Amino acid sequence: MFALTPLETEAIRLSLLVSAWAVLGSLPFGIACAWLLARVSFPGKVLVDGLIHLPLVLPPVVVGYGLLVGLGRRGPIGSRLFDWFGITLSFNWKGAALASAVIAFPLLVRAIRLSIEAVDPKLEQAARTLGAGPFRTFFRITLPLMMPGLIAGIVLSFARSLSEFGATITFVSSIPGETRTLPLALYALTQTPDGEAQAFRLCVISVLLALAALVGSEILSKWMTKRA
Repeated sequence: MFALTPLETEAIRLSLLVSAWAVLGSLPFGIACAWLLARVSFPGKVLVDGLIHLPLVLPPVVVGYGLLVGLGRRGPIGSRLFDWFGITLSFNWKGAALASAVIAFPLLVRAIRLSIEAVDPKLEQAARTLGAGPFRTFFRITLPLMMPGLIAGIVLSFARSLSEFGATITFVSSIPGETRTLPLALYALTQTPDGEAQAFRLCVISVLLALAALVGSEILSKWMTKRA
């Protein structure tokens, strides 16, 4: 029987916690950015689009170092967060969630943007003509029609957060029980004598979790498409 060890249980718990908060925290911003890029024309739109997708092409270590410099205890933003609100993001699971969210954000925005662009603007215009306000039009017309793409973006972002390594280890280090998610635990075991067997088990668990997320996304997207 495949029984989980305490190390594996802790790594899975942290990974799911970090990934869930990464998606939940970035989802409102992802929807807003996707809608802005899909429906609004403004000066500098190409630049904004490039900045949003920048974490997709930068080395994750660069993203993590940028977060550490800006949001660390001595950073210009991090020091104020600590002095004013007592919030510390570096070297704890909240920082790991932030790092994962930043890395996965471009995937979330891209999937949602494509789903919004697939919605016929004439349907939104018709709703506005009949007296619906912008928010009601979005929640009653746009959101239901873009739901399959929204779900795909959420699952892609979640799966990417599960696998995040470079930005996380740079920003929050690898602290057992606090920031050591599955990828970090796997890396730690590869550096440990006689840790190959446990590392292989964690590798299998990571693959199974990612596969389950992708399969679940496909099933849910098809179900939502049939309902639409």
